Amino acid sequence: MGVNWAEVYQATYRELVRFLYRKVWDEERAQDLTQEVFVRALRHEPENPRAWLFHVANNLARDEARRAVARRHHLQLLRSESDGEAAANTEVMEQMERSERIQAVREALDQLTERDRDALLLWDAGLSYPEIAQELGLAVGAVGTTLARARQRLVRAYTALEEKHVARG
Repeated sequence: MGVNWAEVYQATYRELVRFLYRKVWDEERAQDLTQEVFVRALRHEPENPRAWLFHVANNLARDEARRAVARRHHLQLLRSESDGEAAANTEVMEQMERSERIQAVREALDQLTERDRDALLLWDAGLSYPEIAQELGLAVGAVGTTLARARQRLVRAYTALEEKHVARG
């Protein structure tokens, strides 16, 4: 019997969007990539649809990251221009502070190895240890240790960035 893709879609769509958002940092793009994952899924009949979907999503996000480097630099330049104009508006200032925190999380995630970052994002997306192990090529018993170390590295990287920001500000 084939996969009931409607059920799989209902059960995993939000998790895939959330996972991809944390890879590409653009909600609309994450939704587009999620749709692409399901389009590709219709051509296959994987044994474990959920793990397969996250595997394809991870690959699409890697491809997207390669294309986004120049685009990200351009957006940062545009943001810095608009930040100066908005300084008088309190609501905008709060949004900027939130954006800075998000940027610090992004930068902290970027400092992790690809395996650590993927382990955290896959875990956050709700994948089981066996699914994470399969996606990352780890033994199931190594997933917990990998996640614990990745969390520690993320906290250290984020703390260092926050301290650096406070020292500048």
